[in-house]
Amino acid sequence: MKYARLTKEQFDELHAEFASFLATQAIDKAEWDSIKINKPEVAEQELDVFSDLIWEGVLSRAEFLEHFSKNHIFLFQCFETEVQSIVLKSLFPETDFLTKEGLQWLSDNMFTENIEMKVGKKVFTEDRNASIFELIQQGAFLSDGQLFTQINTIIES
Repeated sequence: MKYARLTKEQFDELHAEFASFLATQAIDKAEWDSIKINKPEVAEQELDVFSDLIWEGVLSRAEFLEHFSKNHIFLFQCFETEVQSIVLKSLFPETDFLTKEGLQWLSDNMFTENIEMKVGKKVFTEDRNASIFELIQQGAFLSDGQLFTQINTIIES
């Protein structure tokens, strides 16, 4: 398995896609039920293969990621061969970007001496999708890129 198995909730959401996936292997519902009972290791393999296919598709389309922690916000834009980052750090330890108040404080202090901002770029040294998946495993989530784009536009002007 290259990534991680989807959760039960994710499988529930992708029920129709999973049924289509099984159908491409000529496995109907009755046969799937039989496999789950009589060959659980095969069922596990099918779940893993399907999970990897879904992750591969999601990661291939991923462009923006965000990761919030108490005093830092990491914003990423992923390209084919590299990832660009903007890191925002509060210089006030009591700031908590995980709260509504902390985000309001960020909005009020964005381009002041209270926020340290670093911009970076890193070439993918391994598989692009594996690198993005690693960021997700560390707590990043896919985003629409609005925050990255807003800040980047101001930085570049």
